[in-house]
Amino acid sequence: MCGICGELRFDKQPASLETVHRMMDKLTRRGPDSGGDYSNGVLAFGHRRLSIIDLSSRANQPMTDKELGLSIVFNGTIYNYPQLRNELIKKGYTFFSHGDTEVIIKAFAEWGDRCVERLHGMFAFAIWESKKQILFLARDRLGIKPLYYSQTQNQFRFASNTQALLAAGSVDTSIDAVALHHQFTLHAVIPAPRTIFNGIRKLPPGCTMTVKPDGSVSSKTYWELRSCRPAQAKTEQEWIDAIHEKLRQAVEKRKVIADVPVGVLLSGGLDSSLLVGLLVEAGVSDLRTFSIGFEDIGAEKGSEFEYSDPVAEKFKTLHHKIHIPNSEVLKRLPEAVQNMAEPMFGQDAVAFYLLSEQVSKHIKVVQSGQGADEVFGGYFWYPLMDQATGSDLERFSQYYFDRDHDEFLEMVSARYRGEDHTSQYIAQRFATIRGDEFMDRVFNLDVTTLIVDDPVKRVDNMTMAWGLEARVPFLDHELVELAAQMPPELKLKENGKYVLKKIARGLLPDAVIDRPKGYFPMPALKYVRGEFYDLMRDILNSATCRQRGLYNRAYVDKLLAAPEAHFTRIQGSKLWHLSLLEYWLQLNLP
Repeated sequence: MCGICGELRFDKQPASLETVHRMMDKLTRRGPDSGGDYSNGVLAFGHRRLSIIDLSSRANQPMTDKELGLSIVFNGTIYNYPQLRNELIKKGYTFFSHGDTEVIIKAFAEWGDRCVERLHGMFAFAIWESKKQILFLARDRLGIKPLYYSQTQNQFRFASNTQALLAAGSVDTSIDAVALHHQFTLHAVIPAPRTIFNGIRKLPPGCTMTVKPDGSVSSKTYWELRSCRPAQAKTEQEWIDAIHEKLRQAVEKRKVIADVPVGVLLSGGLDSSLLVGLLVEAGVSDLRTFSIGFEDIGAEKGSEFEYSDPVAEKFKTLHHKIHIPNSEVLKRLPEAVQNMAEPMFGQDAVAFYLLSEQVSKHIKVVQSGQGADEVFGGYFWYPLMDQATGSDLERFSQYYFDRDHDEFLEMVSARYRGEDHTSQYIAQRFATIRGDEFMDRVFNLDVTTLIVDDPVKRVDNMTMAWGLEARVPFLDHELVELAAQMPPELKLKENGKYVLKKIARGLLPDAVIDRPKGYFPMPALKYVRGEFYDLMRDILNSATCRQRGLYNRAYVDKLLAAPEAHFTRIQGSKLWHLSLLEYWLQLNLP
């Protein structure tokens, strides 16, 4: 798990290591253990390392195989690398290290750009073919690992976060009007390849990109999720058994592939609790678990310790409970926002940041439950969509969009008023998704697009800000592919995640299984009061915000006048949305 960056020149000038070092400085927190660089004429790489597999210096990056003429920078973990290594040895390849990075180099030498089809894991990497002078980039199927890039007439640059690209310079930081529409309609999801800036793009999940020194760029999609019934129908019990076995395998491979201990972020919900149970079943006897809680506000609880404590007790884990006062949340808010590669509205981003800081003092790798709700139908809006009528877009938008297009037009200043870009995008996605039923298409859209730039990105950014690797078994691509074939009614049965509840019954306390769906509690950022309100008011009334001119002042004043009267359809604070984007821009732009 690391931070990667690089530059490829199109103007025949040598790539700048000075520029690469500026980018590396913005990636240090992702890879605190060591750093390295590499240059080869028009190409330069930078790497910051978090040592997880093969802790020796032989596995340092950038890694070069002189015989093959290949160099790589890689972020992520390949869970099937031992099997691939053995296969490549049989084909005559020799290895000088024992980790997964070198396996990718040899796999690329053997299978070319199709090597990604053989990689099981989370990854973003770049390979330089010195003989052909070609740069190859790839991102994992579910977009668990980030890969941003910028391109001008003179160069192409890439990095694990936007901050590194901004530090390199020559980035068009004007606001992308289409991305702005997505940001405020899909609760901060800006689907790839766009970002909030016109000058920064991101490689879509399941895609590769080839860049040549003449400036030509080509992309290819190597993975697509099908949400269709299997040729051989399964009974309910057969589905439960099949998912159970595939989930066991996903948890096991994420436990085994590490040369350091692995723990669990235990929220007290079904998903993370199930991971704890399966890890103990797999033979982990000294499992470390971590839970976080915040102050209550009114009747809204700020922790889920009442659910996480019994799980930790049942499985005798080495449990750590972390309680954060609201005063600490406010004090640390600027750090958390500054470490977001893109502006994120989810209130649990700050919670994950503070939790990861404490966890990183004990351990380097954790498993986390992200993805279970999207893959197995856990959110309250899914049944509402299922029962609605109308087109796919109509059924989806009325329960998911943060604000309708008319409200967006009211919210932004005149220069950003245009077409209903988000409705157009979602309608187009529904038309191209291969899914048998409407809910098949909803789950597919969520898993392949929306989750990538919301909870998955949130967890990657906030854990990696502390050099902590988060592994997400529920997004194992083989498990996702199997679950996508499952009938939607089986996912939605008994208020959602029916199959996971059946798997958990007898393994977890009933109270954890039967509890209402919970969300990472952080009431202070939902109920905007006191110092938090003062902060948001000051941000939105600042001279910088007014000069930027994103928002219609009348709309801002309306929210400030009644901050707890304006929530989105999925219960997000609209005032927090406006404040967060402006705050992120102020913290990340020069």
